[in-house]
Amino acid sequence: MFSYFKEYFDFRAFFICIALVVIGLISIYSATFDINNAVNFHRQALWAGIGFVLMIIVSFIPLRTLQRLSITSYLIAVATLVIILVIGSTIKGSKSWFGLIGLGGQPSEFAKITTVLAFASYIAKTDVSISRVKHLFISLGIFALPMLLILAQPDFGTAIVFFAVLLPLLYWAGASNFILIAILVPILTAFGALLGTAYFLIAVAVGAALLYIFRENKFTVAIAFGVMLAVGLSVQVFYESMHVYQQKRISAFLNPEADPLGAGYNVVQSKIAIGSGGFFGKGFLKGTQTQLNYIPEQWTDFIFCVTGEEFGTLGASVVLGLFAALILHILHVASISRNRFSSIAAIGIMGILGTHIVINTGMSMGLMPVVGLPLPFLSYGGSSLVANMIMIGLLMNFYANRKEY
Repeated sequence: MFSYFKEYFDFRAFFICIALVVIGLISIYSATFDINNAVNFHRQALWAGIGFVLMIIVSFIPLRTLQRLSITSYLIAVATLVIILVIGSTIKGSKSWFGLIGLGGQPSEFAKITTVLAFASYIAKTDVSISRVKHLFISLGIFALPMLLILAQPDFGTAIVFFAVLLPLLYWAGASNFILIAILVPILTAFGALLGTAYFLIAVAVGAALLYIFRENKFTVAIAFGVMLAVGLSVQVFYESMHVYQQKRISAFLNPEADPLGAGYNVVQSKIAIGSGGFFGKGFLKGTQTQLNYIPEQWTDFIFCVTGEEFGTLGASVVLGLFAALILHILHVASISRNRFSSIAAIGIMGILGTHIVINTGMSMGLMPVVGLPLPFLSYGGSSLVANMIMIGLLMNFYANRKEY
């Protein structure tokens, strides 16, 4: 029995996950300690228990069964996203929640997983090649459908995750450099357009140069360049169609100090909290920004500043070190997996977790826009925590079956 677990049980992923969940529970307890909101800590502990059970169950499901059920689970997730647009609860301007007996859930958290599995299942077929136009567009469509439904909620943060995950998946699946560049440059020009005309023109010039360098033929370059321009020029129209609070978040990202009591408040206070922690931190339950509740509902999107203030640079480094170890381990599992489905799916899991980590910690330090993405395993939220633990269960499954073709 011991030799079996030593060979097939993914101890590294398991213990990193447990460590991060424990740190998250400690941080949530601290963030809710002085405001009589212990119910959030108890709920998170309950979801952690549920997530743990599901993680173990998923880790033992036969790999072929996972692959066979991937398309079905994807279709169920898409159907759920359609239903939620009709009967879902609107919270913070986004109709992305189901409410039931006092508890809420976000189907989009699970849609990310099912989309990755469906993409991996399709690409893993022996007669499918990402280099063929038909197969490429089907692959893009698998991502586009749930992403458009999530944009309709609207939930721009989750939609960003879908896009960010797509690039490493396409690369791992064997897409050419030109395809990756053609998908990336519209985002470059869109960001440039947000910053101003000069930045937009620079982004267009850089994008055109990249398309030319990695060109495959003149026709595809022309199409990609046209799409890039269209996206860049439509940014202003898209920006004006956003809700006011979403526009303020973008403005706060570009210059949070310009409105320190409004849209940039959370970012400014988060930076103060992390900076005031010093190297060793102020101590558990002793963070002034945390205990005086300077950041509203900081147990959700800004949980990282609790760790930074109370446990300092040392504590924050431990969290980031655990995340780095997890990401590297996922990449290792993807590299050694002989099964194409599990290898590609592992990269998708890495993309989901990596995007959340980079954006959440970045926005806590004022380096990324505040887009409402939770920090994996640490932020309060049942849907997010359970979905993350299911992904670890999938990773453990891929590790156990790494020698299976």
